[in-house]
Amino acid sequence: MTSQSITTPALAPVAVRSSERLIAAALAAFLGLGLVFMAGFSPASALHNAAHDFRHTQNFPCH
Repeated sequence: MTSQSITTPALAPVAVRSSERLIAAALAAFLGLGLVFMAGFSPASALHNAAHDFRHTQNFPCH
């Protein structure tokens, strides 16, 4: 059995413009505020059921 060395290509650094950073930050803030808004105005039973279902999809026992 021979050992072979596996080489991975190096990733070249990518220049990111400040306008792209601003767009990414605005999009992240918009999505985050949307999640907070939706969680704040949804009924407690809906949040509980969503969390409960998520725990089951991750094979995490909850009861």
